[in-house]
Amino acid sequence: MTTQARAESELRVACLQMEPAIGDKSANLARSLEMIEAAAAAGVDLVVLPELCNTGYVFETRDEAFALAESIPDGPTTRAWMEAAARLKMTIVAGITERDGNVLYNSAVIVGPEGYIGRYRKNHLWGAENLFFEPGDLGMPVFRIGAGRIAAAICYDIWFPETFRLAALQGCDLLCVPTNWVPMPQQPKNLPVMANILAMGGAHSNSMYVAAADRVGVERGQPFLGNSIIVSHAGWPAAGPASADREEMIVADLNLADARRKRNLNEFNQLLRDRRTDFYDEMLGANARPGWY
Repeated sequence: MTTQARAESELRVACLQMEPAIGDKSANLARSLEMIEAAAAAGVDLVVLPELCNTGYVFETRDEAFALAESIPDGPTTRAWMEAAARLKMTIVAGITERDGNVLYNSAVIVGPEGYIGRYRKNHLWGAENLFFEPGDLGMPVFRIGAGRIAAAICYDIWFPETFRLAALQGCDLLCVPTNWVPMPQQPKNLPVMANILAMGGAHSNSMYVAAADRVGVERGQPFLGNSIIVSHAGWPAAGPASADREEMIVADLNLADARRKRNLNEFNQLLRDRRTDFYDEMLGANARPGWY
């Protein structure tokens, strides 16, 4: 029984670092499917694609964003990803411009071999996103897949430690991060990019794997950082960081059960157990259900 449980909790994860073209949905979808096929050929069980990878990121007007947006799960991009997930027996987490009635969200869709699993809507909007999108209204949902429990966050969300903690308290083993990282002020050339540091810190502080897939290229004058990364539950890179300037796939073999099994830092300390909930709220004031820790 123990051997079976270990085998079921293992999976191969890939971050697919790509360069979407603003407004070219057909080409972006085709490229994402090419990269998903390559990941399947490499034996990957779960892939993460960048933020807004079906449309591009730097919208000039809300009308432009609205025209490119799709509903979830019945829009053509999500349907294509669902078909690929079913055919390749894979879980796909991908950034998408979502339309819900007259409202737009910067979202991540999660699909698997059995079809649509769920979605996440970005809670913390960055820059001009505030002109086009509404802040997320779904909280921090956690989804069960065969190997364990996963959640999604998008880009600027990982600047907030609450993102990691709320996912961890609901039993998340792997946080999947579609992202479009941009340069941060005063970044020293001799240190990792800030986003990588935040991903590593969040993983370590919550005993949680993190898989962050960034984009590359320059879009309407905005450069993007690449540096996609997969981080172990201990906070150290398991794959990457990827390059800063080219499309590529990074892959890591993870055992999601280790996110819960190996939380002790020593014989006295365990990060989630050591929280002082006698003087701060168990769920940080969020309307969410406590999980397993």
